[in-house]
Amino acid sequence: MRDLFDMLLSKDNPIGRYRNRAHGYFTFPKLEGELGSQMSFNRKKVIMWSLNDYLGLANHQEVRQIDADSTAKFGLAYPMGSRMMSGNTEFHEQLEHNLSEFVNKEDTLLLNFGYQGMVSIIDSLCSRHDIIIYDAESHACIIDGLRLHTGHRFVFKHNDIIDLEKQLDRAKKLLKTRQNGGVLVITEGVFGMAGDQGKLREIVKLKEKYPFRLLVDDAHGFGTLGVNGAGTGEEQGVQQDIDLYFSTFVKSMASLGAFVSGDKVIIDFIRYTLRSQIFAKSLPISFVIGNIKRLELIKSNPKLKDKLWENAITLQNGLRERGFDIGVTNSVITPVYMKGGIAEATAMLKDLRESYGIFCSVVVYPVIPKDTIIYRLIPTANHSTTDILNTLNAFTKVKVKLDTGQYKQTDIPNMVEMA
Repeated sequence: MRDLFDMLLSKDNPIGRYRNRAHGYFTFPKLEGELGSQMSFNRKKVIMWSLNDYLGLANHQEVRQIDADSTAKFGLAYPMGSRMMSGNTEFHEQLEHNLSEFVNKEDTLLLNFGYQGMVSIIDSLCSRHDIIIYDAESHACIIDGLRLHTGHRFVFKHNDIIDLEKQLDRAKKLLKTRQNGGVLVITEGVFGMAGDQGKLREIVKLKEKYPFRLLVDDAHGFGTLGVNGAGTGEEQGVQQDIDLYFSTFVKSMASLGAFVSGDKVIIDFIRYTLRSQIFAKSLPISFVIGNIKRLELIKSNPKLKDKLWENAITLQNGLRERGFDIGVTNSVITPVYMKGGIAEATAMLKDLRESYGIFCSVVVYPVIPKDTIIYRLIPTANHSTTDILNTLNAFTKVKVKLDTGQYKQTDIPNMVEMA
C-alpha cells in the first residue's frame, strides 16, 4: 500500500505544474490598494482588468458606508446558525423579496456562495431517474454539481441548438422506458470565458416540443444586461420562461452571496432540501443589508450600467480597429485571442505588467487548446478613457513583439524571487 499523499504529489497537475516559479506572480498574485480601475501590483501602479466589479460598487461611497454601519451594529457573527434553525431575519426575507421583484419571479432563496449553491441546487432537483442536459462550456460549479447526479447526463455542443435538440430526443426516448423521470436543461446567461450570451430565446422555443425545465446561471448577466439590469433573460425577452434563475452577488454587486429565483412552489421545495443551506451558517446580516443597498443602487442608478457599456464598447471597438480577435462576445467580457505557447504567454504577461502597467488575466493550455493564448479583460464603470487608451496602446506594442518572436523562450520565467 502506498502513502496517499505520496501518490497525490506524484500526479501531474497541469495547473500547479509551475507553482514553484509562478506562485505570487502569475498565480496567487497579491493586489494592493483600494479596489478600482488602478491598483498596485509588485510595487507598481497598474491598470486593473481582472476585477468583476462591473458597476464599480466595491468602493461606492454609499455602499462603503452601509457596510461599515451594519458591521458596526451587528458584527459578522449575527445571525448564528442556519436559516432553518436560528439564522433567519427580516433583512434576509426583505432581500429575497426585493430580488424576486427585480428579476420578475415569484420567490427567491438566498445562498451563501454561488459555487456551493449551484452544486447543491442540481443535487436537490434531480434524482437518479432524471436526465440533465447541459452546455459543453458550463462553469465548473455546474460540472461539479453534475458529478453528484447519479442519473444520465447529456452534454450539447456549446450554444448549438441543433445538438441540444438531438440530446432532448435522446432523453425523450430514454424516458419512454421509465415511469418516473424528468429533464433539466442547464446553460449560462453569459459564458465567462468567451463572453457570449447563452441562446436562451432559442432554448425556450424548444419547450414547445419537449417537456423540460430550464436552469440558467446568469452570474455575468445580472446587473449588466437587460433594460433594467435584470440579466440575460430580460435582455432576450424570455425571463418569464426561465424556470430557475440563478446569479451571484460577487460580480455586479461586489459583495458575497448568491440567489436562486423561480415559482414559489419550487423555491419552497429547494428551501427545505438544499443541503448547502440547511447545514450551513446563515449569510451574515451585514452582507445582507449591504446587498439590499447594492440592489437599490442598481435599480435607481442606470447610469452605472450605461457607463460600463460605454467603456466596454470603447475597449472592444478599439481592439477590433487594431486588428485584434475578440471572438464572438456580446457582453462586456472582452477576450483577446492570440497565438503562442505558455512560455510566450508568460513572457508577454510579464512585459504587460512590468513595462506597460497593465494587469489582466491570461488563459493557456490545458484550459484551452495548445498554442492559444486568451487575455481576458473585464471593463468596469470605473475605467477612464485614459485607462482604455493606454491599454490599447500597450496591447498593440506587445502584439508586435509576439509576432516578431521577441517573447520566444523555452520555459516560463522564475518569478518567485521577483514577487
